Amino acid sequence: MKIDAHQHFWRYTPEEFDWISDGMGAIRRDFQPTDLAPFLAAAHVDGTIAVQARQTLAETTGLLEHAQRHPFIKGVVGWVPLTDPEAPRRLDELGADKNLKGVRHVLQGEPDAFMTDPAFNAGLRAVTARGLSYDLLVQAPQLPAALALVDRHPSLPFVLDHLAKPVITGAPPAEWRRDLAELARRPNVCCKFSGVVTEVLGIEWTPELLWPYFDVVLALFGPDRLMFGSDWPVCLVAAEYTRWDRFVESCVTGLASAERKAILGDTAAKFYRLTP
Repeated sequence: MKIDAHQHFWRYTPEEFDWISDGMGAIRRDFQPTDLAPFLAAAHVDGTIAVQARQTLAETTGLLEHAQRHPFIKGVVGWVPLTDPEAPRRLDELGADKNLKGVRHVLQGEPDAFMTDPAFNAGLRAVTARGLSYDLLVQAPQLPAALALVDRHPSLPFVLDHLAKPVITGAPPAEWRRDLAELARRPNVCCKFSGVVTEVLGIEWTPELLWPYFDVVLALFGPDRLMFGSDWPVCLVAAEYTRWDRFVESCVTGLASAERKAILGDTAAKFYRLTP
């Protein structure tokens, strides 16, 4: 089963998507399941994980509704106000829909101190208690703080989104490699090979530029903790869905069959507890 472990849907408004800058005009519009479906078919993708793009309960509910109507959406990573004392109740309500697989808060937009907030950590304990996972969205300089967060929750399955978004101008930065290696030592952390093309700074991305980044995360996490994601439609700023899919396929071509299957779907299916 081939799984795209990271994609989004939205109805665009400038107010709610103020992070979409002038240079990202290609994604200043609506993106719905019917827009994605043809690309999944062309890439022989069997299912996806729909991930929150806005920090609202309405979006989480909307993603779950999409999953009910479109069978290719195999799971949802939603947003819940984890610092709210009502977070456990919210998780119970939303978790009544078995398509809710995990939760994400946009930590890349928060100061590092947010990760030590007692209320946020109480919310993560509630996530753990309900058998859900947590998508870790941070930037490379936040990796030490993220490591401390992971160590506070050794029983919570984490997946690192977008390789922690290193700024890509050439070879993988030594500091990023060092911090990522330390995070990868934690067995409850997986990694998504996604969101990379939009971190290439000032130059056109090429396979030769990005292959070394794949090699780093493959060596650190191994195929059983590494998963393919498109980051559609954000990827459209730098690459069409088909181009990114073909690049990832080229990265795994030389691996053993079981390793290829793990990266392209089996790791995501296991992490997000997908029904075969």
